[in-house]
Parts: sequence; structure tokens; C-alpha cells
Amino acid sequence: RRLALSTIIILSHPYLSPSFALLCSDQMAMIAVKFFVGLLLFLCLLSPLTSAESTDFEYCNKKANYAVKVSGIDITPYPVSGGKKTTFSISASTGKNLTGGKLVIDVNYLFFHVHHEAIDLCKETSCPASGDFVISHSQELPGFTPPGSYTLTMKMMDDKNRQLSCISFGFSIGFIAESQALAADS
Repeated sequence: RRLALSTIIILSHPYLSPSFALLCSDQMAMIAVKFFVGLLLFLCLLSPLTSAESTDFEYCNKKANYAVKVSGIDITPYPVSGGKKTTFSISASTGKNLTGGKLVIDVNYLFFHVHHEAIDLCKETSCPASGDFVISHSQELPGFTPPGSYTLTMKMMDDKNRQLSCISFGFSIGFIAESQALAADS
């Protein structure tokens, strides 16, 4: 008797013994194949829920020649969730020697301004900074932060309050991540 394709797939699986596959009917073999495919798809969908995300950004003024050029932004974990620490890592470069300054951060949710803060630049990167450097800002959002799309605008100012760069980017606070954070809080 010819072996069905599903039986051959089961036979070639490294974790199942050949005797198991031979005992299975074609229906059982198909059920097993569907189970493993479903499990694999589930794991593939689950893994991005806690990964890092490279985020697109825009300069606030596309015509400006900023002294600090941003090359990329990574957000970890992504999507962001309330009650959990999130790290925003901004890769940048400059021809200047930055000995001090501040980051001015504003966050909007839909059309509402929801957060403003000014942070010492040298607490977020090593000073003096020149050439390629990374600004790394970590923050824990409140336990109940509405899920959805947010926009963050970051202005980088030098120690004489001159603007060195200004970028804007979007990020999401996920529905699944939010419900997990609420369950952990209770």
C-alpha cells in the first residue's frame, strides 16, 4: 500500500517515531499535520508581540539642516504597553562636540497633547557626544494608558538652547499588551 503524503510528512518529523506514524490513519496524520502547522503559525504571530520595532520618523522641518542627524529609532518592547518599561533608542550623528543640552519630548494621543518633559541630554547618552552616538530613553507608562496610536516629537537642544534636531514618529500601545498589563496589575 502507498503511504499518503501526510504520513510521509509525519514520518520525516524528527520528534515523532516511525511506529507512531504507521499506527496513525490518514485522518489522524492530517490532524497531526494541521496541529503542528497551527502551532507554528501561532508561535510566529506571538513572537512579534514582545520584539523590538524599528520605527520610521520625520524631521519636524524637512528643509532644515540640523546639526544632529538621526539615522534610526528602535522601540523595545513593541507594541508598547502601559505599566511596563519601554526603551526608545535613537541612533544619531553629529560633527559637533556636544557637551550638554536637553531633549524636549511631547506626546500626542489622537489630537490631544498628553505628555511633556525636558530631559538632560547627558543622562540619555555619554557626554561629550560627537560622531555616531545613541540616545537611550527608558520610561514606564502609567498602568492604564489607552491603547492606540501616539505621536512623539523630540527636540534636541544644545547647552545654549539652540535646536540641534527635531524629529517626530508614531508608536502604538497595543490592545493585547494593554490587557496583559491590566491583568498583571490586579
